[in-house]
Amino acid sequence: MPRIELTTPVQAVPEAVFDACLDVDMHTESMGSSAERAVGGMTTGRLTAGDAVTWEARHLGLPWRMTVRIVDYRRPHGFADEQISGPFGRWRHEHSFTSIPDDSSTTLMRDVIEFTAPMGPVGALVASLILRPYLQRLIARRNTYLAAALAGLPRSAMRGAQDPEHGPHDQDRR
Repeated sequence: MPRIELTTPVQAVPEAVFDACLDVDMHTESMGSSAERAVGGMTTGRLTAGDAVTWEARHLGLPWRMTVRIVDYRRPHGFADEQISGPFGRWRHEHSFTSIPDDSSTTLMRDVIEFTAPMGPVGALVASLILRPYLQRLIARRNTYLAAALAGLPRSAMRGAQDPEHGPHDQDRR
């Protein structure tokens, strides 16, 4: 099963980072390159335990639709969302937030994503060669955008922060 792990330092307290990651509107802003938008469930505001949202987007040149539910909610330490319908055989995205011991104004935001693609061995090959690298870049861009937004950078700087070459520190584990 493909696994993506990313760690991003954010100049904000864990509560602020936690809340930003559950904000539907901020998520939509951060995913501008794929025109991702909420079309069902909670379509605006902040998600909480048990909430579901349906996203529509264009990824890899194809239209995608995925509904996820917040299945674990431990404010401000972390939460997890899982696909309840959509393109993946399985999708689980765990988010965790930890203060840096000597710098309480900086949070380490950690994403762990595990997923499978449908279509058996062919899907596994596509997941490994195409989906995993694509999703890793997508989440890194989102994290860079969130870090810039929470640091109070102007919108023009946040758009520039979506460049995956200048994204967050990546810990790549399979």
